[in-house]
Amino acid sequence: SHSISSSKQRKYKNMSKRALQYPQVETPPPQPFLKSLKNTLNEILFADDPFRKIRNESKTSKKIELGLRHVFPILEWARGYNLDYLKSDVISGITIASLAIPQGISYAQLANLPPILGLYSSFVPPMVYAIMGSSKDLAVGTVAVASLLTAAMLGKEVSAVENPKLYVHLAFTATFFAGLMQTCLGLLRLGFLVEILSHAAIIGFMAGAATVVCLQQLKGLLGLSHFTHSTDVVSVLRSIFSQSHMWRWESGILGCCFLFFLLTTKYISKKRPKLFWISAMAPLVSVIFGSLFVYFLHAQFHGIQIIGELKKGINPPSITHLVFTSPYVTLALKTGIITGVLALAEGIAVGRSFAMYKNYNIDGNKEMIAFGMMNIFGSFSSCYLTTGPFSRSAVNYNAGCKTAVSNVVMAVAVAVTLLFLTPLFFYTPLVVLSSIIIAAMLGLVDYEAAMHLWRLDKFDFFVCLSAFFGVVFGTIEIGLILSVGISVLRLLLFVGRPKIYLMGKIQNTEIYRNIEQYPQATTLSGIIILHIDGPIYFANSSYLRDRIGRWIDEEEEKLRKSEENSLQYIILDLSGFNSKKLWLSSSNVSFLLVISYDDPSEV
Repeated sequence: SHSISSSKQRKYKNMSKRALQYPQVETPPPQPFLKSLKNTLNEILFADDPFRKIRNESKTSKKIELGLRHVFPILEWARGYNLDYLKSDVISGITIASLAIPQGISYAQLANLPPILGLYSSFVPPMVYAIMGSSKDLAVGTVAVASLLTAAMLGKEVSAVENPKLYVHLAFTATFFAGLMQTCLGLLRLGFLVEILSHAAIIGFMAGAATVVCLQQLKGLLGLSHFTHSTDVVSVLRSIFSQSHMWRWESGILGCCFLFFLLTTKYISKKRPKLFWISAMAPLVSVIFGSLFVYFLHAQFHGIQIIGELKKGINPPSITHLVFTSPYVTLALKTGIITGVLALAEGIAVGRSFAMYKNYNIDGNKEMIAFGMMNIFGSFSSCYLTTGPFSRSAVNYNAGCKTAVSNVVMAVAVAVTLLFLTPLFFYTPLVVLSSIIIAAMLGLVDYEAAMHLWRLDKFDFFVCLSAFFGVVFGTIEIGLILSVGISVLRLLLFVGRPKIYLMGKIQNTEIYRNIEQYPQATTLSGIIILHIDGPIYFANSSYLRDRIGRWIDEEEEKLRKSEENSLQYIILDLSGFNSKKLWLSSSNVSFLLVISYDDPSEV
């Protein structure tokens, strides 16, 4: 049915002969295998060629200097540092310190760790990042999602109440493994592995985790002493309503008042960005007023739970507390890898976002090394997992920071707090910390981004919803597995099922476009023009063969019904094709391959 007339065959052969009369380029000799492998690995692992400056330098001393500046970015930007930069960084550092202190205490509570560890984690890691990090705007600290995940994973096998010492030591060990994994990914230039977690999956996962965190904080708002260790919404709601007789109205009213205050300040700062300092100072103001309220009214005797005594002094060493013995080392390793990947993805995404606003670039692999080293040193100094949280970095950016010195200023402010001010937090009510966490988490539910995904790509919206419901109705681990699994599935579908478009000619032009997007485009009788939107691999060759065969059958049936000429030619637009070889065989249809043209009309 696909036979071509003899005149058409002669015409096609004549076209082929005329094409052969043009000057021909000789086939290049094949490259040696080792050279080809080396070039491929260089493109994969060293696409940015980070050592070109060092390689092109002849003096050994200059090479050493450039190497040190590459490893320690502080040596690069410190040469141009001036007094104006210092003024801006001091203001930014003090501002984010006012946010870091109450958030650090709150997130440590969320991880079922002693509150003082939240302050420790805002001292050493920021100092390390200031030396090795390449972002000017990232503010280092603990994050709620990683804190909740740490509590959920470690709490399955070790109780923070029954065996608090072992629980804390496992948190340090998990932080060490997270830092080791992050450093190895950076040194091996494997940062692209983290990017498997798609943006849609991150939106859904973060929204689900924020929902779970908010529900968990109802324990503090309602003044409950006993609560479920599960993170799914059903278990949390069951635990809340089964203890309705234990609710404390005093705690609930106080928590709602502070939550209203925090949300109001966030709304004001969002409407008037110049007033960013209002929302930045609000958590610390809440802690101060909450402590004064408890102290003067003796509210701790009327159902308001308080933090209690915080140990004075800077971070004690914890390198001897790391647990590398069975069976707990496996638990710490698993927790460290999962939380480390999440922290890495969030920190790099935040750093790149603010770098884009200020028009500078950050090296993702160097950031991984910086994150890894700050968590390794943090695990040696009584810190748990840290990264670059968005809320704190946004305050740092809005405060006008110029360099990473703002992290140093924040660390110094936290150190002063640890040395002299920790007794002032004795009367801080837990309900205030719960309000601070809820106010911070509501900002992670980005429903506008989800609606944008719905309008842009329905499959990405499905990925987002799957991650969200996996976290809310399952566990955080299930949500993470769903996020990664569906992201990988999307990648495999893109490779294994490339889209094929039927092209038509736009009237009164020589332009050919997809007829589904341009219904006014017309096809040519007896000719099919197909655009394959993607590369061709062994994984999709059978699909492409079957899909093209279906186009042929449908076109033949349409031509037969209209009693027009049979199908004569198929033009394949392979502008997305990058392989060296392609085999097509047909005994009765001519294939014209357009590999390097934007439009078939250029042939």
